[in-house]
Amino acid sequence: MSSSSADLSVTVVGLGPMGRALAGAFLDAGLRTTVWNRTPGRDRELVERGAVAADTARDAVAASALTVVCVRDYDAADAVLRAEPVTAALKGRTVVNLCADTPARARDTADWAARHGVRYLDGAIMTPTDTIGTPAGVFLYSGPADLYEEWLPALRAFGGSHTHLGEEIGRAAAHDVALLDVFWTAKAGWAHAVALARAEGVTASELAPYAAGIAAILPAQFAETAAEVDAATFSGEAYPVTSAAVTMKHVIDASEAHGIDAAVMRAVEGQARRVIGRGHGADGYIRVVEEMEPKQTPARR
Repeated sequence: MSSSSADLSVTVVGLGPMGRALAGAFLDAGLRTTVWNRTPGRDRELVERGAVAADTARDAVAASALTVVCVRDYDAADAVLRAEPVTAALKGRTVVNLCADTPARARDTADWAARHGVRYLDGAIMTPTDTIGTPAGVFLYSGPADLYEEWLPALRAFGGSHTHLGEEIGRAAAHDVALLDVFWTAKAGWAHAVALARAEGVTASELAPYAAGIAAILPAQFAETAAEVDAATFSGEAYPVTSAAVTMKHVIDASEAHGIDAAVMRAVEGQARRVIGRGHGADGYIRVVEEMEPKQTPARR
């Protein structure tokens, strides 16, 4: 069945909050939608809206030319897709995997798909459940460009922006884990800052507006330092890593004076000190990227 057919049928496997949102977006777009979930009962509202509930995973994938998978991780996806009856039913059909996992797992799944005649795109959802079906959603994909173009009309039902990052299958997952790194490191920093502030009698609500001001500085910092990393310039003219290390020590000292674990900041300071020790104290903090990277690992494109 072509993705341009007026009677396009799609399947969603996995009906957690995100999976239900994806299936709902398909229904809102007028697509015939089959749903399946390992745990019964999560399809009730979708069925009331017109979805077809498949009895088995094999029946679900056999119902449509396109299956979108959105479960916890690739272990959960493998448990469904690699079961023999399901694999057989998927031959010649397309799977778009929107689970979160590592680039290595994406490549392994693509290898499995190729061996079994399954057409495969890997993907990542970079925004929360409540953005699905709205302009705020952000979806990333990697894999065969022609397959992406074939199914993009259906995937647009999810709303938001859709970007194909290249044919190397791990690129969507690489973006996902790197951006999750930014997110969770920032959240961890906020939690630690709140603990430190509270120890000094400052409430989280008092601190929050000033933290928002710090966060507002970061987008420009990301863009500027990204250009420096790509060009290997690492300018420290405005703020060298030696100065950064001093402020890191302030955070460590204040935290540990209150008995607050400063292990994360100690690790960050340690990276900065190693950069300084290698003779790069006049460079900017972003020079630590080279300190973190494994040596002689080729970049994937």
